[in-house]
Parts: sequence; C-alpha cells; structure tokens
Amino acid sequence: MLLPFLKENVIEAGCDEAGRGCLAGPVFAAAVILPTDFQNDLLNDSKQLTEKQRYALRPIIEEQAVAWAVGIVSAKEIDKINILNASFLAMHRAVDQLKVRPEHLIIDGNRFRPYEGIKHQCVVKGDGKYMSIAAASILAKTYRDDYMNKIAADYPAYQWTKNKGYPTKAHREAIEQFGPTEHHRMSFTLIDPQLKLEFKD
Repeated sequence: MLLPFLKENVIEAGCDEAGRGCLAGPVFAAAVILPTDFQNDLLNDSKQLTEKQRYALRPIIEEQAVAWAVGIVSAKEIDKINILNASFLAMHRAVDQLKVRPEHLIIDGNRFRPYEGIKHQCVVKGDGKYMSIAAASILAKTYRDDYMNKIAADYPAYQWTKNKGYPTKAHREAIEQFGPTEHHRMSFTLIDPQLKLEFKD
C-alpha cells in the first residue's frame, strides 16, 4: 500500500526520472503534487504496471494532481554533464514548471542535487512507497515512451518502439551495423565489447 506523503501539513512533490540507463534519447523526469485525499488502487511504481495501465493512469494523475510537470534533458546535454547530473537537472526542470511551489520534495533514489529554497529527502525505491513519486514515475515513463515512439519513425532499424532506447542486443547490433544517430548518447558504451568480438568472427 502506497503512502500519501512523507511529511504532513506541507506541500510535497514527488520526483522521479525515466531513461537513465538508455543508450539513446533524452532523460525525462516528472514532479507531481497530489491532493492529500488522493486515492487510486491501481497507482504503483511504473515498472510494476503494464503499458496499458500506465497510459490509463496518466490522465487521472494529470486531472487530479494539484500540480504536475515534466522536465527533459537531451542526449547532447547528457554527454556534456553526465547522466547523473542530467537526471538531477531533469527533475529541477520539472520542479521549475510546477504551477504550485512545493515546500518539500521527495526524490526516488539515494542522491539528488538540492533545489534552491526547497528541502528534500531521497527515498530508495520511493516509487513503490509514496503515491506522488509513483505518479511522477508514470508521467516520466509515458512521456519518454511517447518521445521515443515519435523519433523511432525516422530510425526504424534501432527498434525504439520496442526497446525505447535501452541497451538490448538488437539495439546494439543496429548501432554496430548502421552507426549512432543524433539521438545516441556518445558518452555511453554504445557497442558491447563482446558484440564486437562476435562480429569479427
């Protein structure tokens, strides 16, 4: 059972990101402030839900949230500042856009760069513990999936509609065969060293 909030009597926003481990595409993050009486039996960590369930929950979250926003950091920015800093920046950009300023942030994970003027607390596996973080995980995941499905039309060989940019064998083989695209993170290990050996045999 997910908890409604970590701190009582404050405006609390949950934050989470999606796409951190991908080889291609931006990292997306969301920040969500839910009303104190919010309830939904289906709401859970996005990874525990089916695609259909995530997309069913998204409009409910958007309609019922006190405020919500999505932040994006591009692959080129990731290459400049590294994926950890990019994840923090995406969350900051999401918080920047909230129409209601939170008094407290709860962050999925164990690290965060403080947001000026707002206290925060990191929660390991927070997307399976707190409703606002779970809601943020769903928005970040679905908006990122939408983006990857859109750019996949221009680069069908990489199968982004299936892998969403994650390092599957088929994705790595396509990079080996066709090279990286403008959407690939050049600071990542795009080709599995083992794959290179296989291609040479």
